[in-house]
Amino acid sequence: MNVKQWVDNPVSRLFQALDQRKAEGFRGGFEPIPDVVLFTDAIRGDLRRRNCSQTLRHMLAAIEVKASERARSRLGPGEVRSDIDKLAAHRAEVKARSGEMIPVMMVIDTAPLVEERMTPHAIAACRARAVELDVDWYYVAANVEHHPDI
Repeated sequence: MNVKQWVDNPVSRLFQALDQRKAEGFRGGFEPIPDVVLFTDAIRGDLRRRNCSQTLRHMLAAIEVKASERARSRLGPGEVRSDIDKLAAHRAEVKARSGEMIPVMMVIDTAPLVEERMTPHAIAACRARAVELDVDWYYVAANVEHHPDI
C-alpha cells in the first residue's frame, strides 16, 4: 500500500536538499511516499504518518512503480533515475534509524507502440543507476524479446 512516511531531520543529502526547498516554517523533515511499502509484523497495522519512527524501522521494502501510459510520449529516464535516487536515500534514512529495507524500482513499459516505450539506451542507463545505488531493478514490457543487457 501507499504509505506516507515522515523522516525527521534527514541524514541523506537528497532528503536534506528536498527539505530545504520547502518554505522555512515547514522544514525539519521530508515525506517520502513510495508507491508500495511492505512492513514486518511488528508494525501491527499502525501505518500512520505520526508513527514515523516505527514505519521507518519496520519496513521490509519500498517499491516505486513507473508505468508507460502516455499517448505519443515515453517514460523518460530522468523520472526513473529520480525515483531510484529517492529509494537509495530512503534506505539511508532507514539504516540511520537502525532499520533495514530493500529498495525496488519497477518499470512496467506496456505502451502498445514501440515509439512510446523507453529506448534501450534509457533502460540501460536507468538499470546502471539502480546497480550503482544497490536498488533492485525490474523492467517489464509486453511483447518484447528478452535482452540480457536490459
